[in-house]
Amino acid sequence: MLETKDILETINMIDNENLDVRTITMGISLIDCIDSDIDRACDKIYDKICLYAKDLVKTGEDITREYGIPIINKRISVTPISIIAGVCQTQKILKFAKALDRAADTLGVNFIGGYSALVEKGFAAGDYALIESIPEALSVTERVCSSVNIGSTRAGINMDAVRMMGKAVVESARLTADQNCIGAAKLVTFCNAVQDNPFMAGAFHGVGEADCVINVGVSGPGVVRAALEKADCQNITEVADLVKRTAFKITRMGQLVAQQASARLSVPFGIVDLSLAPTPAVGDSVAHILEEMGLEVCGCHGTTAALALLNDAVKKGGVMASSHVGGLSGAFIPVSEDQGMIDAVKAGALDITKLEAMTAVCSVGLDMLVIPGDVTPQTVSAIIADEAAIGMINSKTTAVRVIPAIGRKAGEELNFGGLLGKGPVMPLRKGDASGFINLGGRIPAPLQSLKN
Repeated sequence: MLETKDILETINMIDNENLDVRTITMGISLIDCIDSDIDRACDKIYDKICLYAKDLVKTGEDITREYGIPIINKRISVTPISIIAGVCQTQKILKFAKALDRAADTLGVNFIGGYSALVEKGFAAGDYALIESIPEALSVTERVCSSVNIGSTRAGINMDAVRMMGKAVVESARLTADQNCIGAAKLVTFCNAVQDNPFMAGAFHGVGEADCVINVGVSGPGVVRAALEKADCQNITEVADLVKRTAFKITRMGQLVAQQASARLSVPFGIVDLSLAPTPAVGDSVAHILEEMGLEVCGCHGTTAALALLNDAVKKGGVMASSHVGGLSGAFIPVSEDQGMIDAVKAGALDITKLEAMTAVCSVGLDMLVIPGDVTPQTVSAIIADEAAIGMINSKTTAVRVIPAIGRKAGEELNFGGLLGKGPVMPLRKGDASGFINLGGRIPAPLQSLKN
C-alpha cells in the first residue's frame, strides 16, 4: 500500500528533479504488409500503423493529465524495413520512408523508428538497397529514424556493412547540413542490437516480438543526482544502495504508465527500459551524478569505475520494480543531451578516447558526439568498428551516433535545440584507418560466442 510520504516524494521528483517518462513507444509488426508491389506495401503499412496507433498520443496525454506524470514523447517502432523491402528491392524503397513519415505525421507522434537493417552476418535481399537509401531517406523525412546492426557476439562484425555505414553517416550529415546535420542524429549503428528498445533513434520492432506491444522508457538522472546530494554516504557500498533504491522508485512509475497505456490501448505490455536518459535541463545529467560520487569533473580518472557502479545499481534497483525489464536499461551518455558532459568536454576533461572507455560499462555507446565536418567516411567506419568490437567482446549492446558538423571544425558548436541539445565539435585521434576498413570481410565471432 502506498504511503503518503511515498506519494509526496514522487510529486517532488516530478516537480523539482526532472522525473518523467521519456517515451511510450508502440512496437508494430509489418510482416503482414509485405507485398511485391511497393505501392500496395506502403499503403498497407500506412493503414496498419494508423489503425493500431490511432489513440497512442491521446492515451499518453490522458495518463499525464490524470496522474500528473510527464510523458515527453509518444513514438512508434516497426519491423526493420529491409525485411519488408526484400521482395521489392529493385524498386525505389525510399517510398517506405515516406510512408512511415506520413503515418507519423498523421498520428502526431514524435518519431517513428525502424528504417533499419540487420546485417551482422551478411546481406539479405533488401539490405543493400536500404542502407544505400538511408541518407536520402533521412533528408526528405522529418520523423523517421534509422538504425543498422552490423555486428554481434554470436556473428562477429560485418566490416563490409561497417564501411557502408561510414559513408551513410557522412552523407546523411551532408544532405542535412542546412538543418544542423540532423540526418546523422537520426541514425544509429549497433552491435548486439536489442529487439525491444523504446528509445530513438535506434528503436525497431524485432521479428521475435508480438504483433503489437507497448514499451516504456523512463528517465530520472536528476532524481538520482538529487538523492546523492541530500545523502551522507560514507562509502561506495552506501552509494550503490542509494542508487538502487532510487532506481526502484523511478521504475515503479514507469511500470504504472506502461500498465495503464497497455490496458487503455488493448495492447500487450512489452517492457520497461529503465535507462537514465539525460536532457539539457539543469541538473538532469548523468555526468553530474558521477560528480556527486566524488569526481571533480566527469572524464577524470575514476570516471569509468563510477559509471560502472551507476549502471549496475540502476539495473539491480530497476529490475525488482517491473515485471518485464528490457530495452537497453542502464545509463546513457549522449554528449549533446547532457549539460555535464558538454561542460566536461569544454573543460578538456572528456574526449572521444575516454568516452570510448566509458562505453565498455555504460548502457549503449558513443552517442550524440559532434565531430569535425571534414571527417572521412573511413574514419567514421573505424569509430564504428572500435565501438562494435567493445560490444562484441563484452556481449553487450554498443552503438555509434556521431554527427559530422559540415563546415565546422573542432572547438566550434552545433546546436540542435530541444532534447537533442547542443554539442561542441570534438577532435578525433590522428592517423588513417582506411587501409584496415577497405579490407572488408567479417571479423570472426569471439570465443565467448560458443556458449552452447
